[in-house]
Amino acid sequence: MTVVLMGVSGSGKSAILPGLVARLGAVAAEGDAFHSAANVRKMASGRPLTDEDREPWLRSIAAWIGEREQAGETAVVTCSALRRGYRDILRHGHPSVVFVHLAPDRAELERRLASRSGHYMPASLLPSQLATLEPLEADEPGFEVTSTAGPDAVAEEIVNRLAGGFL
Repeated sequence: MTVVLMGVSGSGKSAILPGLVARLGAVAAEGDAFHSAANVRKMASGRPLTDEDREPWLRSIAAWIGEREQAGETAVVTCSALRRGYRDILRHGHPSVVFVHLAPDRAELERRLASRSGHYMPASLLPSQLATLEPLEADEPGFEVTSTAGPDAVAEEIVNRLAGGFL
């Protein structure tokens, strides 16, 4: 299984990652680490990425997923995966992929982004991310988590839902 923790900036992907990895006995990757230096500079300057900017990044993450599948490893990767087309790139040829959409409400997202420091993604890009976001569709493997509980509680909820077939 490969869990893609998805959602807009501030949704909790990086905070939930360690607890989920520990519970699943998985290998992990931060999707941000796959961005090119040019993408990071662009976002840091407050400019949203285009689909053309994102495609090589998504293909790199998809390649990582394929490597984990080949190795027979359970894996978790963080990736905004905001559009259906982006998610299709990630799961194409990768039957292990399950998307977990972390979706706290906008007020919580704004609170988290306002208190975050040291991240290249400015809070000013939240509106463009929310405008870009396409919720999971019925034929996509995965589910949405709206909880704003602490990271460990959310990781536990995810593990329980995965074990229960996404109840």
